[in-house]
Amino acid sequence: MIVGADSLIVRLSCRIIARILQVFAIYVVFHGHYSPGGGFQGGGLLAAAVVLMRIGEGKADSEREFPANYALLVGSLGAMVFLLAGVANVIFGGRYLEYDSLPFKAIPPEDLHYWEILVIEVGVAIAVMGILVSIFDRLSGGSRNDD
Repeated sequence: MIVGADSLIVRLSCRIIARILQVFAIYVVFHGHYSPGGGFQGGGLLAAAVVLMRIGEGKADSEREFPANYALLVGSLGAMVFLLAGVANVIFGGRYLEYDSLPFKAIPPEDLHYWEILVIEVGVAIAVMGILVSIFDRLSGGSRNDD
């Protein structure tokens, strides 16, 4: 079990850095179309922010913001978003993750491509964050009965 730092400065620093990491992670996810980055990198940064809070404040205090038993649920939700984004194309007669088969004819194909990639990036980020936090929680001494 992780016990938080005794120092107020360490706790406050971890909290501030975690917030900065979260904002930067959102930027990385949403800017992943145009530059290096995207869902996996943004999800890793989001997980790093949660892990930093777990280390700085302790597991019990940091679970007020992101409970440990939500980690696998969030990871599964992200994987489901990715899966549904691909299957939606198959349902409408295209190939898996083929963007021009969706029935939104009013949206130009390049814009449709942009929006579906964005949905996929968000799904991947949520999945990566949930799974990495879950791995950290399991490795840091939380047993299955603690959830």
